[in-house]
Amino acid sequence: MPSPKTAQAPTPIKGSAVKSLIGATVGFFIGFGAVSLFGPTAHGFIEVMQLTPAQVGFLVAIPMLTGSLLRIPFGAWVDRNGGKLPFLILLLASVIGIAGLYWMLLTLYPDHLTQAHYPWLLFFGALGGCGIATFSVGIGQVSYWYPRNSQGRALAIYAGLGNTSPGLVAIILPLIIAAGGLWMGYLVSLAIVIAGIALYVVIGFNAPYFQLRHQDVPPDQAREEAARHGQELFPAVSMFKTLRDSAMSWRTWPLVILYFTTFGGFLALTAWLPNFWQTFYHATPMAAIALTAGFSLFSSIIRVPGGSWADRFGGELVAAVALLVLLAGALLMTFSGSFWITVAGEILVGAGMGVNNAAVFKLVPLYVPDAVGGTAGWVGGLGALGGFVVPPLLGSIAERMGTIGYARGYVVYVILALISLLFTVLLYTTRKGVAIHTSPVRVAPHRVK
Repeated sequence: MPSPKTAQAPTPIKGSAVKSLIGATVGFFIGFGAVSLFGPTAHGFIEVMQLTPAQVGFLVAIPMLTGSLLRIPFGAWVDRNGGKLPFLILLLASVIGIAGLYWMLLTLYPDHLTQAHYPWLLFFGALGGCGIATFSVGIGQVSYWYPRNSQGRALAIYAGLGNTSPGLVAIILPLIIAAGGLWMGYLVSLAIVIAGIALYVVIGFNAPYFQLRHQDVPPDQAREEAARHGQELFPAVSMFKTLRDSAMSWRTWPLVILYFTTFGGFLALTAWLPNFWQTFYHATPMAAIALTAGFSLFSSIIRVPGGSWADRFGGELVAAVALLVLLAGALLMTFSGSFWITVAGEILVGAGMGVNNAAVFKLVPLYVPDAVGGTAGWVGGLGALGGFVVPPLLGSIAERMGTIGYARGYVVYVILALISLLFTVLLYTTRKGVAIHTSPVRVAPHRVK
């Protein structure tokens, strides 16, 4: 005899796909701002703490370490509860990290901030970076709301608008610091994150299946009811299973490489470019900020049409073209000694990175539809790790080669682009094996298993 809970009609589904997309985008936007925790302020720390180029590279990269690795378990956790809880946990951890930096700067900067405090900067920066990990959570949350044939556009909007955060931070944070001091910049950042959390709580609803499961509706009944609300993707049985299933799919790993190159590379450049422009071309701080913000915003915004192109022409083809554009830009930045040619190279790099990022996450729910959260975790987590790995490499090359090393270091991107092109060709030549997943046919409610 069924229990009272299974006999009762479920509570009406809250929210909608559009509201969930807005909520996830807002949450990711405020969390992703941690990418610029140190980039726009690195020169201030260099002057006060006498940091080496390698130490600067590690400092600007440290938020990406936690922001990358935590994407894996938290992205998989979406397949268990829908995303809202892990989203909030990550944002609260980021609040603690930014609050710690604010306290340090308020009490120590500038006279008492020394090399001895460098580990504490790294610690609070790592906590602040937890907000970056919201990306894989939002990918899963949005994917479960939207049908397959419109996921490319929805995910591109989510990631593209969310990715504008570092560019805006790179513009606004130095202005706040100039007006009120370094500590004021982090205080305002803290207030913005708290306000964003409140907004996400109000509109960031889980997909219908997860709402029904939270009401103790049995899995089969929840799937049928959710399908009637338009949900097409459903999670694996457990968090371990979604990680295992996605890891066992070989197509997950080429996507990791592609995302390491372009999203991890994007994170690295957003943090590194202010220092590059000021050191190599002796640009003014405001010019360096403008160039960095322009790169970040352009690469983020072009991701939106990039998702539509991936829907129309196919993710592999769009990714290959984007990587060729990235390769051309990286060659210009590596070997040019001209300011404006390097600017042109930066524009090409930004375009290639943004479009490829959209193409990659068009492919995630199509290749591994039964473990979207786990796949998003592996791709988003290990891919974003490039933001932690690349800046110390750039700093090390600059330290060994001197000033010219700031330009020659971009050969790292040339190599990564070539490797990613090879993996894209591999995906394209084996695409027939996943033809069943790329069809945008709607799943009928009674066929959902």
